[in-house]
Amino acid sequence: MTRRWPVAGLLFGVIWVFVRGVEPRPDAVAAGLLSGTLVGLPVAYVFRRMYSEGIEMRSTVTSVPYAALYVAVFLKDVVVANVDVAYRVLAPGMRIEPEVMYLPLRVRTDLGVTTIANSITLTPGTVTLDHDPEENALYVHIIDGRNPDAVVEPIRQWEDYALLLFDEELSPGDPPPPVRMTPEDAPPDPKTVRLSIAALDMGRGPPERRSPRGPEDGGPDDGPADGGPDDEWAGDSSAGGEDGGR
Repeated sequence: MTRRWPVAGLLFGVIWVFVRGVEPRPDAVAAGLLSGTLVGLPVAYVFRRMYSEGIEMRSTVTSVPYAALYVAVFLKDVVVANVDVAYRVLAPGMRIEPEVMYLPLRVRTDLGVTTIANSITLTPGTVTLDHDPEENALYVHIIDGRNPDAVVEPIRQWEDYALLLFDEELSPGDPPPPVRMTPEDAPPDPKTVRLSIAALDMGRGPPERRSPRGPEDGGPDDGPADGGPDDEWAGDSSAGGEDGGR
């Protein structure tokens, strides 16, 4: 069992080489890797409590080929997507019909879902909008919804490698769930926003900004149960009165 933070520090050094964009020369790459590692190791040590104590190096070594395949396929798809988006922008007629796609995933670990979601966002023409934890699915905005299979195919290929890379429960041989498109399956409110609103609503908010409680809340029946959107602010004295908000 090997401690995880040194592995994370070395990974930070590799990421730094790509972020900095060093020249493709052995000495420049080595210098960038060294400087990134010298910074990455202390950072990984300071935040070592965010990682698990150890990592099984045997499984890590066996996952290296899948990681290399994932990166190679992803970079190829990024180049293809760049050319495709540039053509759509420059070609007459602007062949663009934006849609939102509901994409169930086979990867289930946090790292696997995050990797797929970020890869989608980093690819031109697609953006990950939200994750549905109940269905383990992503809401993906695509630049052209007339041919969703062309968008889903490379994502499923990334997922095949991610299933092996992150030692997921499912395997690439398991059939992927079908995707759905809007407007028939319009995305709901973002999960994080909805959870935040629910947390604030536990205390029922400031009393002066709440309408009287109805019979379903144990209060008197002062009006129809399905009032308009402004009913929530009915008790706000600052917006009413003779002054009319003057």
